[in-house]
Order: sequence, then structure tokens, then C-alpha cells
Amino acid sequence: MRVTSGASDRLRTDRWLRLDGTTNTRDLGGLPTSDGGSTVPGRVLRSDNLQTLSEADVRRLVDEVRLREVVDLRTTAEVLLEGRGPLRAVPEVTHRHFTLLPERGHHTDVFAVEEDALPELPADWAESILPRQVTEGDQGEPPAVRSYLGYLAHRPENVIAALRALAAPADGATVVHCAAGKDRTGVVVAFALAVAGVPHEEIVADYALTAEVIDDLVAKLAASPTYAEDMVRRDVASHTPRAETMRRVLELLDERHGGPLGWLTEHGFGPEEQAALRARLRE
Repeated sequence: MRVTSGASDRLRTDRWLRLDGTTNTRDLGGLPTSDGGSTVPGRVLRSDNLQTLSEADVRRLVDEVRLREVVDLRTTAEVLLEGRGPLRAVPEVTHRHFTLLPERGHHTDVFAVEEDALPELPADWAESILPRQVTEGDQGEPPAVRSYLGYLAHRPENVIAALRALAAPADGATVVHCAAGKDRTGVVVAFALAVAGVPHEEIVADYALTAEVIDDLVAKLAASPTYAEDMVRRDVASHTPRAETMRRVLELLDERHGGPLGWLTEHGFGPEEQAALRARLRE
């Protein structure tokens, strides 16, 4: 399915949630499905880091958007270094943590140790704090594609766990996020939209939409000591998501697993759970 200019205009203007403390928050509602339907607004959102939300942002998310769950895909180091975000003080909002990167050590509940002293981190901690993990194979693929395949190869259980969290019944909205809301979030969202019946090219278009805010996004992350070095070490173009990256990942899933749903079924997220996630994103 080819994305029309009208669809692109709708993506640009209707789905962004403009907040003081984020630059890449948008609703997954309003996307067309292959059977002529569409995804439902107000159910699942995708976003960049939520650490810098303003008081007004929190009120808007909790009272107007009715946010009730946060699915955090960052590493343990990111969570601890960034500290407690403002939504952590809101009792109505449940937080869940599923890192997509291999990590040293083990935390059964990262949020339970937030108040403790920062653990001693290995000297090369910065190398694993952002999504650079790649598969050992697929040497001919672009680095970003190998990185995304790395999430699926090294942390498939957390990809599945994140989708189960999105599928669970909720009396309100769920937001899934990482640091920038484009790589780790992009992969989990791609699977969720595929389950909902959104065609590949619409999934690709949603993924690439982050390019429209990439300058502000990089500037925001560069202001955090956690991410500053990585932001200044590479130019903005290298951080910009490209449609061909997600298109290639979906092609490889089609070739190797019969599509995203095939990969999910192989990893224990079968038809019943897929139906629950589909119902969450559809009427």
C-alpha cells in the first residue's frame, strides 16, 4: 500500500500530542487497517523520554488523556541515571520496565531500587546505554537494521512482555517509550500495529514521522548528561530514522517468519494474545 500525500498530511497534523517536556509523543489511533478500519485514538501512545514533563503535562496526560500505564523500554542504567520522572509520583499510573538491550547484572524490579544509591557502573556503560546492540549475523544489512534485529535476537522475551503490557485491559491510555521514542519504541510499535492489521507502508510512515521532530529531539537529549555525549558525537542525520530501515526490517520478518505475526507466534505470543492486542487497538 502506497502512502498518499493526504495520509502524510493527516499523520503530521492529527496525531501529535504537543507537550512541554517531550518532542516525539503521538497517538497510535487513526491509522488505516488493511480491512478498511482504523486504529482507535486514546488507547496507546508512543513517546520519547518522559523525565522532563512539566506539571501541566502531567495534569493533561492523567486528567485529559487518562494515561494509566507507562511501558519503559530503557536500560536499567538509563532509568537510574535519569532518576524518578514526575509520573512516578502519580498513584494512578503504573510503570513497567522491559529493556530491549542485554545488560550486566539483574534487577527484578528496576523501580524498586530507584531510591537507592546509584550502583557502580562498568567503565564502558555508555556503550550499552543506547540502542547499539546488533545481531551477529546479517553483516550485509545497514547498521540500524542490524540494531533492530538485535533487539529481537537478544531480548525477544521483553519485546513480547512489552506487547503483553499493551494488550492488557486498561481503564485509560498506555504510553510506550524509550529515550528518543524512535528505535526501541519503533520496533515494539511496529509489531503492535502489525497485529492491529495496519499495512506495512503505514507502519513505515509512522516510524519515519519522527524525522519531522529530529532537531528538537536531539537538542532535548543533548541537554541530559546521560545522552549528551552520544548526541554530539554523531550528527543529526545519523540519528534520523529512515523509512527504508523499517521497511527492510518488515521485509526480513516476512521472508524469515511469514511476517511480524509469525515471529510473535514463534516466540509465544500466539493467536489469543494477538487477538487481545488487536482488540485494544481496534474497536
